[in-house]
Amino acid sequence: MAYYTVGTIVNTHGIKGEVRVIATTDFPESRFAVGSTLYTFQSGQTQPVSLSVASVRKHKQFYLLSFDGKPSINDVEIYKGSTLKVTDNELETGDLRPGEYYYHQIVGLKVVTEDGEELGKIKEILAPGANDVWVVDRPGKDDLLLPKIDQVIKHVDLDAGQVTVELMEGLE
Repeated sequence: MAYYTVGTIVNTHGIKGEVRVIATTDFPESRFAVGSTLYTFQSGQTQPVSLSVASVRKHKQFYLLSFDGKPSINDVEIYKGSTLKVTDNELETGDLRPGEYYYHQIVGLKVVTEDGEELGKIKEILAPGANDVWVVDRPGKDDLLLPKIDQVIKHVDLDAGQVTVELMEGLE
């Protein structure tokens, strides 16, 4: 089973079992909804711990969560610093608008120009600001950085495992 990170528990909050979470998902309202199941991965453990969200509220830049069966700070203190994840079954492509993708769908795709020239494979995605940047691993060359804009990314074909791009002047 694959797991995808949706947040990080950075600290506890108060004494009633709440934790402070920094969201790393575009859908925090659905991921952290009451009744949702999250999995926490702690360093040194191979199996995740399943947690069911009992309450959620927004506080400054954090989400404050409590979990079923964890009513005290003593119950949740062990989770500080751990990541919160969901399973691949809980990812909903219905959450995405046309032209939007999960990172895991893009990483590994082959990149070709409109002329059919193969450039390499996408190895990671950076999110430095206004637009994501897709990093293309090119054999024997430096990485190619492609901004996720319509002028550059022409077509994404998940079924074929390929992204068609137009290299604008200055990108190469």
